[in-house]
This record gives sequence, C-alpha cells and structure tokens, in this order.
Amino acid sequence: MEVIQVDNYSAMSEKAARMIEEQICKNDRSILGLATGSTPLGLYEKLIEGHKTCGVSYKNVQSINLDEYLGLDKNHPGSYHTFMYENLFKEIDISMEHVYIPNSKPLSAGEECQRYDQVIERIGPIDLQILGIGSNGHIGFNEPGSDPNSTTHVVELAASTRKDNAHFFDSIEEVPTHAVTMGIKSILKSARILVLASGKRKAEAVKRLLNKDLSESFPASHLWNHEDVTLIVDTDAYKLVSQKGSEDLAR
Repeated sequence: MEVIQVDNYSAMSEKAARMIEEQICKNDRSILGLATGSTPLGLYEKLIEGHKTCGVSYKNVQSINLDEYLGLDKNHPGSYHTFMYENLFKEIDISMEHVYIPNSKPLSAGEECQRYDQVIERIGPIDLQILGIGSNGHIGFNEPGSDPNSTTHVVELAASTRKDNAHFFDSIEEVPTHAVTMGIKSILKSARILVLASGKRKAEAVKRLLNKDLSESFPASHLWNHEDVTLIVDTDAYKLVSQKGSEDLAR
C-alpha cells in the first residue's frame, strides 16, 4: 500500500482528481468505481472543474457505484442515485447509459444482488476504484464482521454508519437501515484502488488500517490483500500514525 500524505481536504481531492484524469487520459474507455458520502465531494468538484476548464471527457467512461440504500426512491434527495447525479453526472459528459448503481427498490433484494454482480462481471473489471473509509473501518457498506469473500449483498447498517450519514437527511430516523453493497471480494477485483481519508474523525481508522492487522472486525484491513492500493490522507487523518515504521509508506 502506497501512502500519500497531503496537507488538507482540498489537496486530497486535487490529488485524487489528477489520478483519475490520468487514468482517463491513458484509457478513455476506463471503468471507474465510484463512492458516495462526504469524502469524495471535493474530488467530484475537481473532476467537474477539469471537465469544464481542461476538456477532460467522460463520454466513453463507464462507472459502477459501490452501493445504494434499500427502500428509498431513486429520486429521493438522500438516495445515491440523486447524490451522484447532483454532485457529478449532470455536470460532466458521461452517458447515463454508462452509469450503474444498485436498484434502491428492487422487487427482490436477492435478485438485485445477483444482477449487480453480473453487471460488474460484464462491464468490469474496474480500472480504478474510489473508496472512503468509515470511522468503523467499513468500505462501501461492508460493516465490521463482513465476509471478505462476499460479493454484492444486502447489509444492515451499523448505528455508527447511520449516524455518520445522518447529515444527508432531516433526521437519523430517516436514514435507511439496510443497503445493497458491493462485497469485499468484488472490490478487490479492481485493477487499482484509491482510498481517501480526511479529518480527525478518520484518524483512528487510518491508524488501524496502517497497523496492517487483517481482521473481519475492520473490513478496510482486507485492502492489504490487494497489490495496488494507494491511500491519500490529509494531516488531520494521519495524526495518530506513528512516523516510525510508516516513513517508508508515506511520501
């Protein structure tokens, strides 16, 4: 795992955007794995800026999102369909026919998981997967205790995850209790993985990740089983990491 330490959230977002744009310049038909939540918002702003000012084109790019809440209408303000459209897709030239997000209101959740696995197999492998890291170590919506061999599945969200995401809703009671998420095995099929971490609230999770202690109680630790992972972390999120033993990782 390569660790790139930057000063702040803006610098993290900028660095991540340049890496995505480099991937697209290398292959304009790249498959991007996209994430939601507060962490990638700055990244998406930088991608929009690059599209509008530098002409970076997404017309041949396809995207596969990590997850979606179960039970919300796709047009609900809190859905990840809405999140992605409002914060990225409507501002760039990506074709909505090239965008894949789990169905939030399937007739059968089990069948939706199977369908999404088929999408990943048919469209993928993902060239560059973007991940945040939850305060409890979740990646996607793979909560502590998740099977590292899991593919797309339904998960009951941890209380800490619902609390972290409550600011996207009017109250925590409105945050759905379940979601469909790409599994850890699915994530690890990506050619490259880019993990973003910013702020003091993520410092404990970053410290535990870099301890390299693989455990089902900390899903992000399974990223050590992938050969090409880059963590971009800002000063606040990196503050608990002992420099001894980490200097060879950070640059």
